[in-house]
Amino acid sequence: MSSRFQAPRGTQDVLPAMQPYWSAINDAILAVTRLYGYRRIDTPIFEAAALFEKGSGDTTDIVEKEMYVFTDRGGEALALTPEATPAICRAYLEHGMGSWPQPVRLYTTHPMFRYDRPQKGRYRQHTQFDCEVLGSGDPLVDAELIGLLWDLYRRLGLKGLQVRLSSIDDPGPRRAYVDRLKEYYRPFLGDLSEDSRRRFERNPLRLLDSKDDRDAPYKSDAPKLVDHLSPPAAAHHEAVTAALAALDIPFVIDPLLVRGLDYYNRTVFEIVPVEDERAQSTIGGGGRYDGLMEILGGPPTPGIGFGCGFERVILEMQKNGVEPAEGPQASVFVVHRGAATAAAALRAVAALRAAGLPALPGEGERSFKSQMRSADASGARVAIILGEDEVARGTAIVKDLRGEGGQREVPLGEVAAAAESLLASFG
Repeated sequence: MSSRFQAPRGTQDVLPAMQPYWSAINDAILAVTRLYGYRRIDTPIFEAAALFEKGSGDTTDIVEKEMYVFTDRGGEALALTPEATPAICRAYLEHGMGSWPQPVRLYTTHPMFRYDRPQKGRYRQHTQFDCEVLGSGDPLVDAELIGLLWDLYRRLGLKGLQVRLSSIDDPGPRRAYVDRLKEYYRPFLGDLSEDSRRRFERNPLRLLDSKDDRDAPYKSDAPKLVDHLSPPAAAHHEAVTAALAALDIPFVIDPLLVRGLDYYNRTVFEIVPVEDERAQSTIGGGGRYDGLMEILGGPPTPGIGFGCGFERVILEMQKNGVEPAEGPQASVFVVHRGAATAAAALRAVAALRAAGLPALPGEGERSFKSQMRSADASGARVAIILGEDEVARGTAIVKDLRGEGGQREVPLGEVAAAAESLLASFG
C-alpha cells in the first residue's frame, strides 16, 4: 500500500489553473444577487441530522443513502450539510426573520456533502450556489427567481439552455394523483428497477424521475400530474408561465419533472442544455416548498429556492469555450543579486505593495538571468533590478518587460512611483 496520501474519493483539489472559473462564478453571483436584492447568509458546515431527515424527507436518496452522519462526543447525531434549503429555513426560524419585511431574499455559496457515486461533474463534496425567497407565495416571485439563475448563466457565457418547468400541485390534491399513478405502475412492478419498486410504496412520484433504463419504457404512458392540477395550483402555474414568457426566457413544460425532494409543491424547474441527454445535464434547479417551515416547527411560510453546483457550471462553461483569464501573479517583479541587495529588495517590494501594486521578489541566490525568467513567468510587466552597484549608488533600474518602454535608473525612494507611472503608460 502506498504511503502517499490522495484526496478522498469523490473530492477534488481546485488547482490555481482552475481558480479563474471559480472567481468568474463568484463575481457573477455577487453581481446578480445585488441586482435582485438578495442578502448573503452562511450556515454551519454541519447541522442536526434530524433537520434534513424532517426537511428533505426520509424517503429521499439524500437521507436514505447519501448523508454523511456522525455522532459527536456529546452524543448528538449530526450531518454534514447535503443541501442548503432546510438549513436556511432553520436559520430563518431561529433568528426571527419572520418579523422582517417580507419576503426575505437570501443566498449562499456553501460546500455540500453527499455520499454519491462519483462521476464527471458530480462529487461527494461540491460547492453550491443557493437562493431562497421566504415569505411570499406570489407566482411572479417564482418567475423572478428563475430569471436570476438564467441571468447568472447568461453572464457566464452559457448558451443553448432551456428551462424545464412543471407543477406538482399541493400535497392534498396530489394524493388522488398518486393513487392513479400507483394503479398505473402496479402491473409492471416486477419489471421495474429495485429503487423504483422501493419508491412505489414510499415516494411514488419519484417513479417518474428514475434514470434507470429498466424504468424508461413505462414513464411516457404514465398519468401526468401537470395535466390534473387543482384549480389554485393550475392558476399559479399559468401565472408562472406567463411571467416567463414576458421575460423572454425559453421554457418547456416537462410532465416528468418532479425533482428529488419531498418538500416541493407547485412550481418545480430545472435548467438544462437543450441538446444534452436528460440524465446528468441539469446545471441548476429548484422549486416551491410552501409547507417546509411547518414541517420544521414554524408557522406557515411560503418559500421557493434553487441550487446550482459550481462544478456542473464549470463543465458547461468549458463546453461553451468560455475560458476566464488567469491574472498575472504580479505587476512588478524585483530582481536582485547578492546579500548586499536583500534589504533594499525587501524595502522595494514593501513600497510597491503599499502603493497597491502586486509585487514579487526574486531569489537573490539565483542568477539575474534565472530571475528574469521567473519575472516573465509571473506575468509581471515591470522589473525592478537591484545589483550591488545600483544599491551602492542608492538607485534601481526600472525595466519594461513587455513593450518598448526600455529601462531607466531611478532613486530607490522613487521605485514605486516610477513603476506605477510605467504601468499607467501601458493603458
